[in-house]
Amino acid sequence: MNEEILENAEERMMSALEALSSNFSAVRTGRANPMVLDRIRVEYYGAMTPINQIAAIKAPDAHMLVIEPWDKGALKSIVRAIQESDLGVTPNDGGDVIRLPFPALTEERRRELAKLCKGYAEEARVAVRNARRDANSALAKAEKNGDITEDDQRRGEADVQKLTDRYVAQIDEAYKKKEAELMEI
Repeated sequence: MNEEILENAEERMMSALEALSSNFSAVRTGRANPMVLDRIRVEYYGAMTPINQIAAIKAPDAHMLVIEPWDKGALKSIVRAIQESDLGVTPNDGGDVIRLPFPALTEERRRELAKLCKGYAEEARVAVRNARRDANSALAKAEKNGDITEDDQRRGEADVQKLTDRYVAQIDEAYKKKEAELMEI
C-alpha cells in the first residue's frame, strides 16, 4: 500500500519537473534555440501543426535560426504564425527559407524572463507540494481504514517528505541554472 502511494506521488512530482523543463525550454535566452518554436502552431491544410513537423529548423550560429519548409506553400503561414506569437522576433522571408535573427537581450528583458522562470519554478514547487499533500492524505486514510499501521503511516509520510525535498531541490537547481543562462551576456 505504501509503495503504491509513494509511486503515485513520485510520478506526479516527476511530471511537474518535466512540465518545468518544457516551460524553461520555451523561454528565449538570447541564443537561438529551435525549442522556442515548439509551442508555435501553423495552420497547414486546415490543421494546426507544429512548425517542426512541416519544416527543418537549423541554428547556423548563436543568434540565428533558419526555417526551411518542406512545402514552400507553407512559408507565408509560418511567417504569420511567428509574427502572431509572443516570441518577440521578426521573421525575414527569404523566398525559400525564413531567417529568425535573435537580437541580444536587454538587461530589462533578461530580468522579465528571469521573473517568468521564477513563476514557472514556483508552479512546479506547488505541484510537488500538492502531490505530497495527496500522498499524506492517502496514507492517513489507509491508516484510518486499518490497511496500514500507524508506524507505517509515519514511515510513509517521512518517505514522501524525502521525495518532496529531493524534487524541490531539483526544481531549485533547474531554476538557478536557467537564471544563470538568462543573465549571461
